[in-house]
Amino acid sequence: MELTKDNFDEVVNQDSFVLIDFWASWCGPCRSFAPVYDKAAENHPDLVFGKVDTEAQQELAAAFEITSIPTLAIIRENVLVFAAPGALPPAALEDLIQQAKGLDMDAVRAKVAAEKSAT
Repeated sequence: MELTKDNFDEVVNQDSFVLIDFWASWCGPCRSFAPVYDKAAENHPDLVFGKVDTEAQQELAAAFEITSIPTLAIIRENVLVFAAPGALPPAALEDLIQQAKGLDMDAVRAKVAAEKSAT
């Protein structure tokens, strides 16, 4: 699914688990990672796999402070639980998905709230 500034909030609010691939057409590692990401999407039809073209969606890229691509982000229940640059091999991506699925979101929200109140 192509994510844009127009549909981003709707998708993230509607779906409890969204993976986002920040990419650009000129980026070699992005093109190498695309089939890995697409295969993971096939293997996990219960999750939303979105793509953000950083050239066309510069506002979204800026909002996520994207400085290197590809960057993978995972949002669960409206909380950014992972964001890191780099193309992952299939096994590492699968491991990351399983770790994100296993998160105790109540604990994550409590930690986020504690961090916000500390600042």
